[in-house]
Amino acid sequence: MTATRELLPTVAPPSGACCAPMVREAIDPEPARELAHAFKALSDPARVQLVSIIAAHDGGGACVCDLTEPVGLSQPTVSHHLKILVEAGFLTRTQRGKWGYYAITPGSLDRIAESLTGASPLGR
Repeated sequence: MTATRELLPTVAPPSGACCAPMVREAIDPEPARELAHAFKALSDPARVQLVSIIAAHDGGGACVCDLTEPVGLSQPTVSHHLKILVEAGFLTRTQRGKWGYYAITPGSLDRIAESLTGASPLGR
């Protein structure tokens, strides 16, 4: 079986230039640090899975007691991962009795996507 690849057209750089010009502004140093911090928080597969599970819950959020089994980790380990995600701004935490409930921080995932596409800077 032979795979074919479609080549994208190339744009020739202006004469005398070694590279094609940028088509949008690159990210500034401070937003880049913030974005790297966010990526670091999402760099663990268990954290990505936790964000996905919490995002799939109905509006009330997900109890930490319901998050340990799906990721196959102990409650203290899950709590540690959740703390990192809260500190990075991806999750909010509310206390109900002895259990913590977690929900996606509105707009937190959109801000990551926007900062990569240049639609708007991170944190604005």
